[in-house]
Amino acid sequence: MGARRGRAGAERAGVLRACAVAPVLSASDMISVWERGRDRHLVDRALLILAAAYPELSDDELPALTIGDRDARLLEVRASTFGPQLDATAVCPRCGIGLEFSLPAESLRLEPAGASSAPASWVAGDYTVRLRCLDSRDLAQAVRAGSEDAARRCLLERCVVEAVRDGRRVDVESLPAAVTEAIADRMAESDPQADLTARLHCSECGHGWDVVFDIANVLWVEIAAHTRQLLRDVHALARAYGWREADILAMSAGRRQLYLEMVG
Repeated sequence: MGARRGRAGAERAGVLRACAVAPVLSASDMISVWERGRDRHLVDRALLILAAAYPELSDDELPALTIGDRDARLLEVRASTFGPQLDATAVCPRCGIGLEFSLPAESLRLEPAGASSAPASWVAGDYTVRLRCLDSRDLAQAVRAGSEDAARRCLLERCVVEAVRDGRRVDVESLPAAVTEAIADRMAESDPQADLTARLHCSECGHGWDVVFDIANVLWVEIAAHTRQLLRDVHALARAYGWREADILAMSAGRRQLYLEMVG
């Protein structure tokens, strides 16, 4: 299986600009992120993860990252914190068999396409459209739209800065379907990391299909599972030795595991 850009379908593997310091989440970071984000939407959870991993970015800078830049950074956090290999599951839509698969995180990193939140002009038929890449603020608005169709309209309205035909401005609602579909394709090309899919093949029936790969959701599930295990470890060691949570979490994972083996 492999990862590729969703709508355009072109496979473009690449290497992101490496961070000077690997954005690793500590045990305390994970528990704090999980505690603050467990009752919040995935859009907010992604920003909480990035805030912990990239403390140098301000509360204004984080939500202004394009979705592709956000997801690229989440991939870096995932690889630095949990390792370079991602394990996931899926269900074949034809035969219903559950599949387990692994992906190198590096294979999901696409060559940056110069995505920017600054508007750029583009011609679609008789229309000249100024578009900007979407960010977390746009996704947050779409979440509150109330329905899937309303969310799509919301994102379309927010990514189209201006549409002009024959020298006159055109409302987004008045754009023909062919233009709105072309806009969706253009957005995927402008910010390919934001529109990532994985190609799966069922080993039982041979069926192949595409699934959307959402690194924000994958990473949150892993953080939640790891946090539960950390809290179980804290409980066991605090009960056995009377140590404080902060001291237990400050230990290296190897040292903490050795103590757990002795307690067990």
